[in-house]
Amino acid sequence: MKYFLLVAMFFSVTLGNSQEIMRLYEGKAPGSENWDYQEIEFYNSGTNTRMLRNVVDPTLEVYVPDELISNGTAVIICPGGGNVWLSYESEGTAVAEWLVKKGFTAFVLKYRLNKTPIDKSEFNEFWNNFGRSLKKEKGKKGIPEKPVFYGGDDGIKAVQYVRENCKSFGVDPNKIGMIGFSAGAGVTMHTILNVSPEDQLNFAGLIYGGWLNDTEVPASAPPVFILCAADDFIAVNSPDVFKAWRQAGKSAELHVYSRGGHGFGMDKKNLPVDGWINRFYEWIEVVSF
Repeated sequence: MKYFLLVAMFFSVTLGNSQEIMRLYEGKAPGSENWDYQEIEFYNSGTNTRMLRNVVDPTLEVYVPDELISNGTAVIICPGGGNVWLSYESEGTAVAEWLVKKGFTAFVLKYRLNKTPIDKSEFNEFWNNFGRSLKKEKGKKGIPEKPVFYGGDDGIKAVQYVRENCKSFGVDPNKIGMIGFSAGAGVTMHTILNVSPEDQLNFAGLIYGGWLNDTEVPASAPPVFILCAADDFIAVNSPDVFKAWRQAGKSAELHVYSRGGHGFGMDKKNLPVDGWINRFYEWIEVVSF
């Protein structure tokens, strides 16, 4: 434990007074030791928000609230992006900035992704034809023949890290939650289904994503908050997750907005869905965990 803390301190990079970047692993992350390419930052041309791709080194970006308003609750935030990029601002840092003002200690998880074309023009084509391009690019330019999913492992590691270091962050070890968006909700669900009972989340948010895929709800499953828009075909299984949780005797809350599409995050659409994070906050305030 002491060694882990020393390693965490050694590999941290301070950003201002209250933000740090914490590496989840010492050295190369297990399973991706041979990934020799560099992470790339870019901006969504439609929303001008920060994005990341080709993530090799998983980290947690930590947002610590003022001591006067700290509520001792941690929220690990998992941005989405189809496991090929991260909507790091809209579904990550912007969420953290909102939560930290409410007294939460927020951790934005940058998890490992499938490789995308390094060349900018090739990536732009990939971006514009996402889905079809992923199938086309398999096995080319160093992209794996089969998509990898190390995000789930990074999610489990993130929960373990926060709980093991909760005292240094002023966090109650029994108040550690996770919220994920789209593919990040998949990371959240993977964590719920595969983490050990003693490391289980105390609460979780599944935002337009996160499916059971015929897997049973574990006995240690935490209360879940499920939210999506009715015009999002990707999130059509959200009510099924709610039903499964309730049938297992677990606490669950479901919100379905009539409009909003997929991937809205913290972007403003001038629709009722813009207030979704208030619903999440209200739920945390009243849920028992």
